[in-house]
Amino acid sequence: MRSFRLFAVAAAVLAVAAVTPAHADTVRVGVILHYTGPFARLGDTMQKAIDLYMKQHGDTVAGTKIELVKRDAQGSVDTSKRMAQELLTRDHVQFLTGFILTPEALAAAPDVTQAKVPMVIMNAATAVITTKSPYITRTSLTLPQTTEIFAKWAATKGGIKRVYTAVSDYAPGLDAEGAFKRAFTANGGTIVDSVRFPLMNPDFAPFLQRVLDRKPQGLYAFIPGGSQPVTFVKTFHDLGLDRAKIRLLPSAEAVDENDLQNLPDFAVGMTVATHYTAAYKSKVNREFVAAWQKAYGVGKEPDLFAVGAYDGMALIYHVVEKLHGKIDGDKAMAAIKGWKHESPRGPIMIDPKTRDIVQNVYICRVEKVNGRLANVPIETYPMVKDPWKIENHME
Repeated sequence: MRSFRLFAVAAAVLAVAAVTPAHADTVRVGVILHYTGPFARLGDTMQKAIDLYMKQHGDTVAGTKIELVKRDAQGSVDTSKRMAQELLTRDHVQFLTGFILTPEALAAAPDVTQAKVPMVIMNAATAVITTKSPYITRTSLTLPQTTEIFAKWAATKGGIKRVYTAVSDYAPGLDAEGAFKRAFTANGGTIVDSVRFPLMNPDFAPFLQRVLDRKPQGLYAFIPGGSQPVTFVKTFHDLGLDRAKIRLLPSAEAVDENDLQNLPDFAVGMTVATHYTAAYKSKVNREFVAAWQKAYGVGKEPDLFAVGAYDGMALIYHVVEKLHGKIDGDKAMAAIKGWKHESPRGPIMIDPKTRDIVQNVYICRVEKVNGRLANVPIETYPMVKDPWKIENHME
């Protein structure tokens, strides 16, 4: 009988160990990115930013070791959701982060709500995401945040009154399309027509031919990061839209620092709205760019995907330090709300009401600087909140 009781106690101890992190002084951070597949370049950039932050700040904060548990989304929403469930239930992570694409973030929302685990979005930019769980925050951007500013600028200062819109046919593209139309028409502009193209492997030529046939003054385009934006810009040029005096007004992915040098000089003069440019002049950003180039090579520059991941780690470290490594979901979210930080992109804050990021938006023009293309800021809109939430009375 005594042997049976000892066996039962031992089994109970093992059961507890199976659901308890290996070390009480370790915080596990689950990272879901695309390390393979069509968005692997973005995953690589974001992982490099995470690694750089941890190299600079160490892997221990407030006496607590930060342990990354990485999973590959493999370009699949189903895979991403399964990875999130495994990280929460099997690996018992205390933070979940990464999330390049909106559908992945939306799929994980019910699981983080049930587990009460903070989820830090490092990229996915559809405005609605943070409304899907009280445990979600974001360190990247919302598409309406930059797009409405861009549309207002185009209509009031860019000299453009007739625009055609072209977007990838999924949630972020529709978000961007809606934001541009709202702000552009509200400021006196006219939308000539709109077109949507498939998310995966689109042939841009027939869609751009439609634009050329209508001859608007400008074309607003949203294409998710990766190889597609460069292809879109080159096709725009090859079909002669620029020679037809149609101005390309792309989302910032089209002139992302990872791809900017792959664009010929016809990109000079192109204007975008973005929340980060490597050409932003501040001490923090100069140090960030210098550290990036030291780690990853001269001529390499961080981009908007990098800064979202870099600041995501800064937020996680802030919470771990404030809670002295004892992570409770509700206390973590309380520590996240209202967080202020001097980022390489400029000042940022997490809105305490919406848990979304508040940040500067920069109108940038592509210029040649020291023989290299750069996104040079020409105007700053300070501390912009997500307008979608304001318009929907969530503020």
